[in-house]
Amino acid sequence: MERTEIMTDERLQRVLDFSRTRETPFQLILSDIIEEKFAELQEALPFTKIYYAVKANPAVDVLRLLDRLGSNFDVASIYELRRLQDLGISASRMSCGNTIKKYEHIKEFHAAGIDLFVTDSEGDLRNIAKAAPGSRVMVRLMAEGAQTADWPLSRKFGCSPDLAGDLLILARKLGLVPWGLSFHVGSQQRDITAWDSALSKVNYLFTWLKENEELELKCINMGGGFPATYREKTNTVQTYAEEIKRYLYEDYGDDLPEIFIEPGRSLVGDSGVLVSEIVLISRKSRTALERWVYQDCGRFGGLMETLGEAIHYPIFCERSGPTEQVVLAGPTCDSMDTLYEDYRYDLPLSLAVGDRLYWLSTGAYTSSYSAIEFNGFPPLETYVL
Repeated sequence: MERTEIMTDERLQRVLDFSRTRETPFQLILSDIIEEKFAELQEALPFTKIYYAVKANPAVDVLRLLDRLGSNFDVASIYELRRLQDLGISASRMSCGNTIKKYEHIKEFHAAGIDLFVTDSEGDLRNIAKAAPGSRVMVRLMAEGAQTADWPLSRKFGCSPDLAGDLLILARKLGLVPWGLSFHVGSQQRDITAWDSALSKVNYLFTWLKENEELELKCINMGGGFPATYREKTNTVQTYAEEIKRYLYEDYGDDLPEIFIEPGRSLVGDSGVLVSEIVLISRKSRTALERWVYQDCGRFGGLMETLGEAIHYPIFCERSGPTEQVVLAGPTCDSMDTLYEDYRYDLPLSLAVGDRLYWLSTGAYTSSYSAIEFNGFPPLETYVL
């Protein structure tokens, strides 16, 4: 059955050996893969500061590992902030990249020592000025690329270039430090030119603000978007990096501003294996051409990114032989808990109730999405090896 290049025989055997002693469903994280991915990003983009997107996988052992590796952290809420504080991680290594936040939460961020915020609206900017006076702010631009990202992040976040300029000018009037511009081209972005389009807008604003407002920005936050390894082919991180470096050097030469990236999926995605057990196999009629395969982990148990059948995870099972198309579904009594019906997987005809499925590259946006008690099921357990 399916494998990924990074899931070597040795790693797969570790997964299988560990899994046999655990009740499903659960997520298993291979920490050595995270170390490899972190080093890969550092080597490919050595001039960037890495701010791990905590929301991708907030497991304590994952955060401890990234802390040891020297990562910075992008926090989306005071709850992520508090978890990092409990681990003794300094707020000087954190930024708040969420543009939607309560006034009282901004106060808590500021009191903790965070002085770098991302915004995209006047209301939020004014709250930052009151609750976190003197802080550095970055304004998030709307970025193109929704059609080529597997998990788009358009419309809800960001603003137009003209409004971004207005907000940075207003930030200075409000006593804040206009620090730079931010964007996100969409998660699992397969079109590298999406960065070119976003960086062109950034360069225009950098130049316009300096020439017309004597406002010199210091930083570009390129967000995330680098890929994990799913069923669809993507370029390597090195290829992404070479193209992005070319865009940057064409605009700024050797005088680059400070550059941030906020990887989540590309750092931890390939490290994860979600292990589930088959609960039921059935057909909907005597002449049905496909089986329905129901497992004990579904959309509400961590596989939320199957919504719209957007992310296609590689699936490994220990059976072999002739295969047949299946519809994959979760265990809850909600029809929305159907994972893949139009996008089909082929699984062995010998598949049986009690067999396990190993969902590869599920280290990001799985356990952090799992529901607390839908249908009474507990949240997805995470183990880190």
